Amino acid sequence: MATARKELSVIVPTYNEYENIRELCTRLFKATKEAGLTTELLVVDDESKGTIATNAIVEELQKSYPIRIYIRSKAEGRGLSSAVLLGFSKAKYETLLCMDADLQHEPESVPSVAKPVLTGEAEFSVGSRNVPGGGVAAWALHRKIISAGATALAYPLSGSTDPMSGFFCTTKTVLKRGEGRINPIGFKIGLELMVRCECKSVADVPITFQDRVAGESKLSTKQNVLYLMQLAGLYLDRHPLGSALLLALVALLCILILRLLFF
Repeated sequence: MATARKELSVIVPTYNEYENIRELCTRLFKATKEAGLTTELLVVDDESKGTIATNAIVEELQKSYPIRIYIRSKAEGRGLSSAVLLGFSKAKYETLLCMDADLQHEPESVPSVAKPVLTGEAEFSVGSRNVPGGGVAAWALHRKIISAGATALAYPLSGSTDPMSGFFCTTKTVLKRGEGRINPIGFKIGLELMVRCECKSVADVPITFQDRVAGESKLSTKQNVLYLMQLAGLYLDRHPLGSALLLALVALLCILILRLLFF
């Protein structure tokens, strides 16, 4: 068995998330230190009204932690998926982990989510709410139904129980397989990478998905539509011969989800 890697780059895309950065940083480095990991934290910030505050907090934290920030101008691009990919390209280490800045992904779970990739057990690992030991803090029934529907649509593509969790780990080597094919649009970059990079092994790791601590959710009607478009493209990529039948099924399920979302 190969020796487990001990170095980890954590990428956190932000947009007006300055209220959460300090707590995320301190909790993350406490958890990774206890796990014996050498870790860097890279914040990729899309310009917003909170950018100045975010940068000031990172500069202060740099006195005590290996944290960096890249502020992306509007001319360079926008959106979560492209921010994550940009962060991966600027990461210091081979093993890459993506998590949200809003503390819905608990920093204490980073070592366990990264472990299957660090040890070579899997090429891609996902923090999952839908395996034994995982869960959500306090979701309304309609939100659980929407999440279950979206997960069911993506399961045949990924084999993961929670491919849209946004809390995932992989390597630069795996990412190279998807060069020129990865779509940087939308919020579900983990699902995109699992399919386009043709991950041979995916491990689901139980996490508890917490309520947002501060700031506002970025999920919108536009993002829901982009997700449906993304699914269609991924099905075409994975199943070109049966694409017509698969797209018809996806379209039907999408209509049902849209009715739940908007009616």
